[in-house]
Amino acid sequence: MHAPAKTHVIVGLSGGVDSAVAALLLKEQGYAVEGLFMDNWEDQEERRYCTAAEDFQDARQVCEQLDIPLHKANFAAEYRERVFRYFLDEYAAGRTPNPDVLCNSEIKFKVFLDYALRLGAKLIATGHYARTEKTDAGLRLMRAGDADKDQSYFLHAVSQDALSMSLFPVGALLKRQVRERAREAGFANHSKKDSTGICFIGERKFSEFLAKYLPAQPGNIETPLGEVLGTHPGLMYYTLGQRQGLGIGGRQGSPAMPWYVAAKDLRRNALVVVQDHDHPLLQQQSLVADKLHWISGAAPAPQFNCTAKSRYRQMDQACHVTVVNAQQCRVEFHQPQRALTPGQYVVFYRENECLGGGIINEVGPVTSGNLSACAVRTRNAA
Repeated sequence: MHAPAKTHVIVGLSGGVDSAVAALLLKEQGYAVEGLFMDNWEDQEERRYCTAAEDFQDARQVCEQLDIPLHKANFAAEYRERVFRYFLDEYAAGRTPNPDVLCNSEIKFKVFLDYALRLGAKLIATGHYARTEKTDAGLRLMRAGDADKDQSYFLHAVSQDALSMSLFPVGALLKRQVRERAREAGFANHSKKDSTGICFIGERKFSEFLAKYLPAQPGNIETPLGEVLGTHPGLMYYTLGQRQGLGIGGRQGSPAMPWYVAAKDLRRNALVVVQDHDHPLLQQQSLVADKLHWISGAAPAPQFNCTAKSRYRQMDQACHVTVVNAQQCRVEFHQPQRALTPGQYVVFYRENECLGGGIINEVGPVTSGNLSACAVRTRNAA
């Protein structure tokens, strides 16, 4: 898509193996490569849980071996305002956000891109596993060559303009090929473990982190019929479909089966749980998504068929999409879906092309019964 010819490219170096190999490949292709390490978290008390210092040293070592300059930029203020505040607001509202999508659209492909352009770059590059294709109709976002590592889900909200100035050098490679190139180049991070989770949370318990920022609001754990099974420390600590960490255990008169979070009743601050993994309360066949973003700039059609993912690791699910307006659509799945979660993203695909996506705002109807009916039964039982 872009002719190297010493074109100035700044690579977002995270300290990981993927961005390191991205820089290596670009230099081999003839680009004028520089690196930039983004520091997105500056809370000194919290930094002990983050690996940013070690990651910076890994990035610096890669740049020394490649003989390219390394810049370091602090985007903590932008991250806190555009990503972290949204993260907390969503949890406070009882939803389950995915900050990685916003980090890409607001920080890596907006703030970082603008910063790189001010440094004189013509393009930026990252170690994301994704590909782009230029067509007469514009740029298309495509899945990666490694299906297990594909990150197009997290890139669906990046603007067309930003994508047109971005390179994904490892997008066509398998992860094992990337590690092998890093090993051949002598990079110390060639076997470095892939980062998981969110940097500012680190290895500690998620509940411990949230408790520092949001007040606890304990309430009851109930069955759909209103039987109280225990108490919870706050609805924000749970996500739909969750099995672990409920603290209910076996109960006399109940089957020896695990419990699952089926719903959050925000009005009564109650956590509704069921024992069947495929309970009707955990099954939905439609959703309403808002804050839509289409890679091409517009929906493919007012109504269309495609596949979708309602969470990152999910297999593609066949669905029918009806566009309500520029900001909202309704999705009808061909098969019931388990634990569709407000706050998460639904991302649409046609074969290997990522069309775009939006934030899940409403879900339903469930296969049998619904939460409001459960609440009515609970009040009647009382």
